[in-house]
Amino acid sequence: MKEYTVTDQTGRLDKVISELDTAISRSRAKSLIDDGRIRVNDEPAKPKYHVQSGDKIVVDDVLPQPISLTTEDIPLDIVYEDNDVIVVNKPQGMVVHPSPGHPDHTLVNALLFHSPLSTINGEFRPGIVHRIDKDTSGLLMVAKNDTAHQFLSQQLKEQKSLRKYVALVHGRIGEDSGVINAPIGRSPKDRKKQAIVADGRPAVTHFEVLERFADYTLVSCRLETGRTHQIRVHMKYIHHPIVGDPLYGPRKTISGHGQFLHAQELGFEHPKTHELMIFSTPLPKIFEDTLNNLRVNNALGS
Repeated sequence: MKEYTVTDQTGRLDKVISELDTAISRSRAKSLIDDGRIRVNDEPAKPKYHVQSGDKIVVDDVLPQPISLTTEDIPLDIVYEDNDVIVVNKPQGMVVHPSPGHPDHTLVNALLFHSPLSTINGEFRPGIVHRIDKDTSGLLMVAKNDTAHQFLSQQLKEQKSLRKYVALVHGRIGEDSGVINAPIGRSPKDRKKQAIVADGRPAVTHFEVLERFADYTLVSCRLETGRTHQIRVHMKYIHHPIVGDPLYGPRKTISGHGQFLHAQELGFEHPKTHELMIFSTPLPKIFEDTLNNLRVNNALGS
């Protein structure tokens, strides 16, 4: 951790940091800002901030511990597999790929033990075409070779893939269905979060009410785009955060094991046969048990 007080330096923050500390290049400073590891006057730094005399800058430039990718014999719930793709039902609580905070016991570690994977996404994300959060359960498509990976990624880019989620949210939604169209980007207040920001990337979520309770609503959400934390951020935006969401939900919530968000339905065109393939998986037991309890103790009818 390093601390600086600006005296006569001026300009963009990344430029000034590289001037204050010659060991930190301008590109390195920009990466630290993007990672939320630089604060100005006790607030998370903004990439385009222009420093002023008297500003106090704190830089956390400690390099993360290196990680190595290993194969692990972890049981997988494989819904479908052939020579090109794997459709896997990820359990709640499992991280998709290794990172400095989660070096092992991830879905990728388990998949590599099971099968060769595509190499397009780099060393630590082989085969991963799209991701779901650690506390989200449900279906993921995984590419076993680079040709399949490119084909599946293009479908996502062109918004041709089907991705439907089931979520239990706080509050009683009055509308039977709706569309949330609000751009998403990194939160300017908390770099670990996403938020609705004017200069964010376009994000569209379609929702439909499945069941209502006195204090909660069960909804189906279909992604038109696939931004980080999209459903979680969009549901909070319309004042119906997901039950159990540790980042965007209220502290007072239904007890369980993480957020009540499940990737239930997945559809795509097969990269080789071009057949339209659609898969679905039931809700996890904790999710079903919670719904049954609400039907008894929190019912209000549809």
